[in-house]
Amino acid sequence: MSGQIGDAEYRRLLEFRTGLRRFLRWSQDQATAVGLTPAQHQLLLAIRGHEDPRGPTIGEAAGYLLLRHHSTVELVDRAVAAGLVERAGDPDDERVVRLRLTPTGVARLELLAELHLEELLRLAPMMQAVWRDLEEM
Repeated sequence: MSGQIGDAEYRRLLEFRTGLRRFLRWSQDQATAVGLTPAQHQLLLAIRGHEDPRGPTIGEAAGYLLLRHHSTVELVDRAVAAGLVERAGDPDDERVVRLRLTPTGVARLELLAELHLEELLRLAPMMQAVWRDLEEM
């Protein structure tokens, strides 16, 4: 894109960012409603969504969460204390610790995932329209 950015482009950017922020606020409220902090919800999702069935390492979880290693350790410690997550040794390398969800963590994440997918389906038409408009610029 070259040239001046016009009023229409600013409106599209505002609409897109507002949609993202509304979804994030809604997501935080949903996490709180099931007794999780938004950070705990993100941690549970990072663990469940990780492609390796053994679970992510702390470093991998930190990458998903965009947190520093020590901040992720503190978050994991609180999640372990809340009965949401457990640490497990890696069967292939005893020096590596993997993260897994407990049954309580699984149950809370499943509830939130269902709600989030429904909300994303509801928001999809609006976000797709904004995206199409951006692609036509």
